[in-house]
Amino acid sequence: MTGNSKADQPYRIGRYWLKTKIYTASDAVAGAVIGPRSRPRQLVLGLYDSTGRLRVAGRTGPLASAQATAIAPFLHAPTGGHPWPEEVTPRWFGQFARDTEPVHLTLVEPVAVEVSADAARTGIAFRHLVRFIRPRPDTDPTGLRAG
Repeated sequence: MTGNSKADQPYRIGRYWLKTKIYTASDAVAGAVIGPRSRPRQLVLGLYDSTGRLRVAGRTGPLASAQATAIAPFLHAPTGGHPWPEEVTPRWFGQFARDTEPVHLTLVEPVAVEVSADAARTGIAFRHLVRFIRPRPDTDPTGLRAG
């Protein structure tokens, strides 16, 4: 390589790369939880596709006690059929999942939530765990569409 390419520059002591991630607040649908509805450990998130089907988009990291307390009053058993099964493989949450055991989901009536997510996505899915910010009971979850 020639020119000003970074690849042809020698390594210099004291030089470093800084990796940054851009986080944005966005709305998603909590369609299930990991753990009981009264004290969820994680939220399983989705978005509706163009056909109106709720698709899995990712999950939150572990919820702090205050976060679990804030969302629990909005987590109700589904009133009708639910598009997700009660047990899934870890690959449901992305191709880089390290877990090997099936994940049990506690299905909930879809509720809108605000999350903070890395801007990186694979299709509609969040590429990394997201952070739960707050419930959004004022928002119709069926209006939260992918893309």
